[in-house]
Amino acid sequence: MRRLMDLIAGDARDILVAVGTDDVAGLDDRTRFRAHLALGGGLDPTWLDLFSEAARTVTGQAEPEDFLDARLEMDGAGSDEGGLTVERVDPSWITAVARIPDASIGSIAGRWIDLVEEELGMLPREEKPWIRELAAQVVAFCRTADAARDVLFVWSL
Repeated sequence: MRRLMDLIAGDARDILVAVGTDDVAGLDDRTRFRAHLALGGGLDPTWLDLFSEAARTVTGQAEPEDFLDARLEMDGAGSDEGGLTVERVDPSWITAVARIPDASIGSIAGRWIDLVEEELGMLPREEKPWIRELAAQVVAFCRTADAARDVLFVWSL
């Protein structure tokens, strides 16, 4: 199994079957899953905490909460052998991100980059456009996923 760091919206059972059978391509099938966002295997899950912090700072709102606090590990899901972790994402985090106004996304992305650099050191210039795009993709994912039955965060190291 490849390294994963994905947000997937749909029915939890269907998501677990797709991930368990390594049907990664199937995650993009909109007839099966409402939304899918591959964040990339090199991304650290704490980056979504920093995204949340950036969103709160820019919008002046109390939400979204830190992503770490919005996750609940699912008993029996995942694999110790493959290092796969499957967590349910609190719907309130999805809704809070979905409500971010389009006009705020650029400022949130800029603040997100600042926070990542505070945490990891200066990022190469060529990484910054990717992070700006990712901020917009996270918001777009949440807007689509907001009506989904379940949203799972699936990742492996």
